[in-house]
Amino acid sequence: MNKVVLITGAAQGIGKAIAWELAKHQYDIVINYHTSQQAAADLKSEIIENFGVRCLTIGADVSDPEQVDQMITQVEEQLGGVDILINNAAIDLSNLFHLKNAEEFRRTLDVNVIGAFNCSKRVYEHMLKQEYGRIINIASTNGINTYYPMCIDYDASKAALISLTHNLAFEMGPYVHVNCIAPGFIGTENELDGYDEEFLKEEVEKIMVKRYGDPQEVAYLVRFLISDQADYINNTVIRIDGGQIGSC
Repeated sequence: MNKVVLITGAAQGIGKAIAWELAKHQYDIVINYHTSQQAAADLKSEIIENFGVRCLTIGADVSDPEQVDQMITQVEEQLGGVDILINNAAIDLSNLFHLKNAEEFRRTLDVNVIGAFNCSKRVYEHMLKQEYGRIINIASTNGINTYYPMCIDYDASKAALISLTHNLAFEMGPYVHVNCIAPGFIGTENELDGYDEEFLKEEVEKIMVKRYGDPQEVAYLVRFLISDQADYINNTVIRIDGGQIGSC
């Protein structure tokens, strides 16, 4: 029986790349989305057609524990439970610092941090019973470095997600391994949209390999971390940033 992977925020970007890569290697996939229903449905069709694995799409706001409970219950009823959780769902409400407000800050924390907590807490019992589980939190080098005050809420949320990783690993060991991936500048649709050519050029100059990353490269790392080859890797944060200057 294939292992079941739940990927939050999986309809596009890094989440989509992870879903595709893991399906290709015969994991059963649960695509969580919040607003991108059509994109999720299209991805499900592509995965089933190309790889023949079981695949569900479930709409849920991960910041709402009741919706998370309903989502995981559906997975348990239809696929048997979540063996591997990828906490990828995130929002970035970038704005000039003086225009930011507490409501936006709170919403960012709710999705990016509380969402990961809600999902992790809900799948833990199943993982503990079967004495196996993997949780990967998708953070960001923004949670390690200081960039721009316009991202202050996003940066804080990713730093909190890194801290959450360490605490979950301590709580859930030895059977459940919890690790964190901190991508740098990854060329997703959302990442590149709205930036002018000069800004993108300046950002690439800060990267030692002189290019931004591909979502597929993050997916490769996820696949390794949930594999048996990575069984001795736990409670760690791995940067995938091309040697981004200041990322340490």
